[in-house]
Amino acid sequence: MRLQTLVGALVCAGSSAAFSDSTPFALWSTSTFANTPSQKQIQTSSAVSQFVKNVLAECPTDRYLLVAQPGANAADLRSSSGCALPSLCKAARDPRLRDQYVVSEVIGEVERDGLAAYIELACSEKQKAFTVDEVTLSPLGNDDRASVLTEHDAILAGSLEKTTLGDSYTILYLSTPGEGTTYEAEFAEPLRMELKRNVQQSFARRQSNETDWNRLPLFRKYQFFTPGIFMGLVTAIVILSILYVGLSALASLEVSYGAFEKDMSPMAQKKQ
Repeated sequence: MRLQTLVGALVCAGSSAAFSDSTPFALWSTSTFANTPSQKQIQTSSAVSQFVKNVLAECPTDRYLLVAQPGANAADLRSSSGCALPSLCKAARDPRLRDQYVVSEVIGEVERDGLAAYIELACSEKQKAFTVDEVTLSPLGNDDRASVLTEHDAILAGSLEKTTLGDSYTILYLSTPGEGTTYEAEFAEPLRMELKRNVQQSFARRQSNETDWNRLPLFRKYQFFTPGIFMGLVTAIVILSILYVGLSALASLEVSYGAFEKDMSPMAQKKQ
């Protein structure tokens, strides 16, 4: 089977990279994979993780190299020479490799923290001798990413040479989205001046409004007759009206002082 190189599978396919949150993924091995799925160039992280775990669960080789490059995308692997990581591309063209799994656009993040422990557990259960090496590179920044990748390639060269000494090895290259990348908005000068002018006008308008507010008379700036006060006054008027009627009725009673005196006439004595 004619193997595709990293340049052909990742770099050239990376020319269609259109997802800012997607990352490349590659798995090379001197052992063959069972039930290799269709290698679509756009896949979800869950699908990739499931397939990788199925492969590693068989402990297919004796040596494993896990390379993590945060913040990289497929477009970063292109350069004037065709590949920004020559050492990795050279390892991908090794004739001893028998199978590969390369995806240029992985949507989401493939978990890398537990892969080494997963390999150790799988190989221990099968009682196989194995070696796991991990290389975690620094995140790519916004400035001169090509130079940073060149430095990273020099770091990878030693680990790749050590891993490929034998005839039984697996190389896994993955990245994580969004690390080391900061978006900075850039505006044309006319648009920037227009935004500045709008801010200044808004500030001047606010200052003018504050000046007009300070010049208003007291009874226009503040509300002294609210609905609550109006309801309280109406209720007070009704209650005071009832009280007035009651007091007026009591005051209108006319009883002579003699009505409360005892009747001492002969007629009253006969009634007794």
